[in-house]
Amino acid sequence: MDEKNEKRYRSGASQYIIRFVLVSIILTVTSFLTPGFSIIGLWPILMAAIVITALDYLVEKIMKIDASPFGKGLKGFVIAALILYITQFIVPNMRVSVIGAFLAALVIGVLDVVFPNRVM
Repeated sequence: MDEKNEKRYRSGASQYIIRFVLVSIILTVTSFLTPGFSIIGLWPILMAAIVITALDYLVEKIMKIDASPFGKGLKGFVIAALILYITQFIVPNMRVSVIGAFLAALVIGVLDVVFPNRVM
């Protein structure tokens, strides 16, 4: 691998690691602040971060839509809430109501503005 491709690979991999850590922290804060959205335990938080990051990646690649809550207006907000709602069926000890998914997408969107790297 030449230097340019190696640098691009490292920056891509490190970008997803940073994204994973930020999603974990933001899920913890969101779970604490949002009614109708709860994740109990460290492992479910880490699993949810992996699932959300993977679903977000798939939505971006397949649909060519930015799935961040404020990425593409109402469409991005609804997709972010849908990703959060679907994640509860994959991750144990995670409970999300429909209203909780929308409130969590709103909280994540606000926290996304505060943190320097894109979270969702």
